[in-house]
Amino acid sequence: MSTNKSNPRSLAVETLERVHNGAYSNLQINNVISASEMSEKDIRLFTNIVYGVIQHRLTLNYYVQQLVSHADKLQPWVIELLDSAIYQMVYLDKVPNRAIFNESIKIAKQRGHDGIRRLVTGVLHTIARRGLPDLQQIKDPAERLSISVSVPVWLIKTLTNQLGQTKAEHLLATINQPANQSIRVNRVKTTPAELQSQLEAEGFTVRPSVVAADALVLSHGVAAHSALFKAGLYTIQDESAMLPVQALPLAESDVVLDACAAPGGKSTQIAERLTTGKVVALDLHEKKLKKIQENAQRLGVVDRITTQALDARRVATEFAPQTFDHILVDAPCSGIGLIRREPEIRYEKTLADVEKLANIQQAILDAVAPTLKVGGMLMYSTCTILDQENMANVQEFLATHPNFEAVYVTTKHDLKAGRTEPELKIYPDDYGSDGFFVAGLRKVSE
Repeated sequence: MSTNKSNPRSLAVETLERVHNGAYSNLQINNVISASEMSEKDIRLFTNIVYGVIQHRLTLNYYVQQLVSHADKLQPWVIELLDSAIYQMVYLDKVPNRAIFNESIKIAKQRGHDGIRRLVTGVLHTIARRGLPDLQQIKDPAERLSISVSVPVWLIKTLTNQLGQTKAEHLLATINQPANQSIRVNRVKTTPAELQSQLEAEGFTVRPSVVAADALVLSHGVAAHSALFKAGLYTIQDESAMLPVQALPLAESDVVLDACAAPGGKSTQIAERLTTGKVVALDLHEKKLKKIQENAQRLGVVDRITTQALDARRVATEFAPQTFDHILVDAPCSGIGLIRREPEIRYEKTLADVEKLANIQQAILDAVAPTLKVGGMLMYSTCTILDQENMANVQEFLATHPNFEAVYVTTKHDLKAGRTEPELKIYPDDYGSDGFFVAGLRKVSE
């Protein structure tokens, strides 16, 4: 393993190796940047290579398998090195091939024996001479689409079945684009207009969100590094993720349950709209509850949030019937809607995982229902785009809870106006935000 703290390509290969062994890409990237001596420009290249290789993993691996006989026998770091070199050649048009060749061969030489160096040199020169293998030679249409957009076949087939060929292909064509950097303005401390001018003074490019109210989309800077973030003037949250709470009909004195609360983005969002009210924020793990409290402290709403370590499936055994004015179930899910922001999700999840999660989600909805007051809203949301975890759960819940009714989910920007269904479905290709599902369920009687 290299000890070079300033070479972005070498560090990218090492990071990809760790991710291949099960580490989370975002945590690894942050750790490497913190410990490195890279310039800002090199940090951007390093981050781009790591996320880019993960996003295009199936495509890049296909190329390597076509170019190297017995590619499956290569050491993982050699595959990561080849993947990262091909990624730069194909997807980074501002990086000259000369630099990619020199650096990749140098890493091969440092980390491997002479045979590895020759192999890497040979593969890169073959691509330069002949170009890359043609994906059109893959005969099966689902497999060809899977390799070209780097999404597993099961997910291609599921999305095609549920959304139709045209929508599925349009969605899949957008998922490897960079994710937006969006923030939620903390109304307790500032206004969108004030914050926008302060951020622009710091050098950010800022535009108001077309998806959510009190949201800004930033570029040319890192939102988490600003003193304004540390002062609690905003929190980092995807635009779509703000919609479930914005759709809750909150009064300032309401007692609200956030059943699956960590890391607390939505708990603090609810708390910002209360004065004498209270959010009861639950999570399974004490450690995660500390994160909620830290966020609440920074945003100035810590006195409005009570945290409790509890499995949301046990809510009815811990809280009396009709305790809460409103309930948010932002359920644990497959996260397929976050595919642009967390690229490895697509390779980690299976259809069996989705079905198992749907059962957990259903159990949580069943458990919280008795604790909601008559007239109160149960807002159900997920960051997935699969029917098994979304519409199927809502239909099952309504069939077994005749004292609830579906309510049209409203948004400040009137998203999906004219839709015929009350639920709100946001896909990653709709607005460039994360995929999200939001359903409003009102309790009409006990």
